[in-house]
Amino acid sequence: MIVVGGLTRLTDSGLSITQWELFTGFLPPFTESKWVYYFDLYKQIPEFKLQNYSMTMNEFKVIFWWEWAHRFLGRLIGLFFLIPLIYFTLKIGFLNLKNLYFIFLLICFQGFIGWYMVSSGLIDRVDVSHYRLSIHLVVAFIILSLILWNFLKFNNFKTTDYKIKFYLPAFFLLLIFLQISIGAFVSGMDAGTIYTSWPMMGSSYFPDDNDFVNLFKLAAFNDPSLVQFMHRNLAYLITAFYFFITFYIYKNKLKKFYFAIKIIGFFLLLQVILGILTLLNGAQIYLSSMHQISSIFLVSSCVYLLFLNSKSN
Repeated sequence: MIVVGGLTRLTDSGLSITQWELFTGFLPPFTESKWVYYFDLYKQIPEFKLQNYSMTMNEFKVIFWWEWAHRFLGRLIGLFFLIPLIYFTLKIGFLNLKNLYFIFLLICFQGFIGWYMVSSGLIDRVDVSHYRLSIHLVVAFIILSLILWNFLKFNNFKTTDYKIKFYLPAFFLLLIFLQISIGAFVSGMDAGTIYTSWPMMGSSYFPDDNDFVNLFKLAAFNDPSLVQFMHRNLAYLITAFYFFITFYIYKNKLKKFYFAIKIIGFFLLLQVILGILTLLNGAQIYLSSMHQISSIFLVSSCVYLLFLNSKSN
């Protein structure tokens, strides 16, 4: 779902369906008249009028299918979660499933946030709000993390007689989530195409087109070059913090965490490499998608570390 959502954004397909259609949009259009109906609706929004005014029906179908697939997957996820939830509620009771009901509420909320995001691009702009896009992506990762946490909880993990200080893996995961949020800003504003060099941004470390003082203003989150600068430097901070946690684990010989920290290191390295390649290639769609896919595994491995630590004494 996250992968398809990312590709929906990267292909600029998110505004192709201009109505929520919670139930009626379950099936795609099968007749030419229905395709014309959807295309006519799309022609009424600024993205078509100002940017895609020369788009043909066949080109419209490409972006339509991405958005429809994203929404269809959302409906499937809801059903595949709700049906077993009802069954196990009848079998073992609501009180034993409160945490799973919370996840289901988040899934429903995610659908609302998705439409809230789409609606931001239907009237006065040619794209969606990067703030709403960021919320939509972060909620998706929260759902993923909670599902993984519950999956791990249903397995029998042996507790250990030592643990990492709780704030270390928790803060590390928080940094990863913050990076995902800023990454959504980069994607939402196409900020990855502003500077395509690394490690410099133009001829200097700080963006050529900006003043350093602007970084400390709220308006910085609306500035593509500053957002890219934040994304880069937060990656450096995350990498430094990873080495600090790794040093702590090996210094104290916390062997139960060796595998988890190595997995995190692998995906962190992969994420950094893909991020650099994405920049150098002007946010090319395949590299951008791989960069996002890698973040799924990075978050999952960080959740795994946090879970292992929570199971320790």
